Amino acid sequence: MHELGVVFHIIDQVEEVAKDNDVSSVSKIILQLGEVSTVIPEYLTDCFVWARAKHELIREAELEIETIPAITRCGGCGRTYGTVKYGKICPYCGSDRTWLEQGSEFMIKEIEAV
Repeated sequence: MHELGVVFHIIDQVEEVAKDNDVSSVSKIILQLGEVSTVIPEYLTDCFVWARAKHELIREAELEIETIPAITRCGGCGRTYGTVKYGKICPYCGSDRTWLEQGSEFMIKEIEAV
C-alpha cells in the first residue's frame, strides 16, 4: 500500500507550507487526483485519518479529493476520449498511436488554515 507513503509526502509538503506562512493549524487539504494515478482514494483517506492523529498541525484537518478524469488523445485522428472507458485504442479510428493527456496527476490544490 503506497498510499501511506503518499500521505507522509502530503504531510511533509503541508508542514513546509505552514512553516513558510506561519500557520499553526490546517483545517482542510484539497487534493487533485488523476483517475489513473495508481493512488486509491479510499486507501489514501484511511491512511490520512490514521496519520493526522500523529501530527498536531493537521489533527483536525479534512481531506477532500477532486478527481481529474483520464483523457487520451489520438495521434491518428486527433480526437480525445475517456481513457478508462476505451483504453489505448482510439474508439473513433482504431489507432493505437495514443497518449494520455491528463489523469495521472497528483497534486495539492489548496490548504485551508485556521
